[in-house]
Amino acid sequence: MLKIFNRDTHIDFMRQRRVAMVFSLVLIAVSVGSLVVNQLKFGIDFTGGTQVEVGYEEPVTLQPVRDALDKAGFNNFIVQHFGTSRDVLIRLAPVEDADKKIDKSNFNAKVLEALQDTGTLELRRVDFVGPQVGEELTEQGGLAVLYALFFILAYVTLRFEFRFAVGSVAALAHDVIIVVGAFSILQYDFDLTVLAAILAVIGYSLNDTIVVFDRIRENFRKMRKADAIEVVNSSINQMLGRTIVTSLTTLLVLLALFILGGEVIRGFALALIIGIVVGTYSSIYVASAAALALGVSKQDLIQPKKEGEPIDDMP
Repeated sequence: MLKIFNRDTHIDFMRQRRVAMVFSLVLIAVSVGSLVVNQLKFGIDFTGGTQVEVGYEEPVTLQPVRDALDKAGFNNFIVQHFGTSRDVLIRLAPVEDADKKIDKSNFNAKVLEALQDTGTLELRRVDFVGPQVGEELTEQGGLAVLYALFFILAYVTLRFEFRFAVGSVAALAHDVIIVVGAFSILQYDFDLTVLAAILAVIGYSLNDTIVVFDRIRENFRKMRKADAIEVVNSSINQMLGRTIVTSLTTLLVLLALFILGGEVIRGFALALIIGIVVGTYSSIYVASAAALALGVSKQDLIQPKKEGEPIDDMP
């Protein structure tokens, strides 16, 4: 068994906390810059539009499909494979002005008619999302993330101490900004599955942070002669094996989903992969370092003894 998977490691993590802070600030600056310049490539869940899934009996190339849709009068569409070369996903932008009302009863027939010369096919699914619904989902999705961070702040304040709460929320905000920024840089579709992945990242990162904070609280009570930096370093080292094993096993599953799961689930898997890597880093260097920077000490975690409390149970 590797030494890193037991409790005998003595890595001085907090010695590099200022370097890590600069690194995190650079990542956040790049992410925010990309969000301002490139913005997000929203999927139809947020922009509105139509998504069509088509299955062919034989493998098909995408260019004939694009040509057929263009010839039939469809505009502003994206065509891509998902899963296999026999499965095709078509995304159509919202229809404007005079053509705004979509006749759903005839839409399936129009798509089949447009693609009939591209091969033997089956229309599997058609999803319609109106622009108004897309705007509401965008607003509600952003509020969901903000509510999650607020309630986490309240929870950690009650369970630990306000300085720890600020550190945990700083780490979670750090993770969310970097994941969203990565999608902006890579120009991957940002849809409801990605938003769900971001909320899952918040939960995963918080769990990792809470485990470390629990050990820090225990060690503040046990290591009475150690200073705060020694206690935090010791706590992170004790939990390092558990953190690495958990992260690696989760990443193996997500990599399999990303590589083999097809186009539909790829954004979800990518968001979780980035989130777990960044979340593992932030639980060590952002949450704990932020609590230290705010001056957390053993006095903040040890409950004061009540007046009149007996010293022991002896008569």
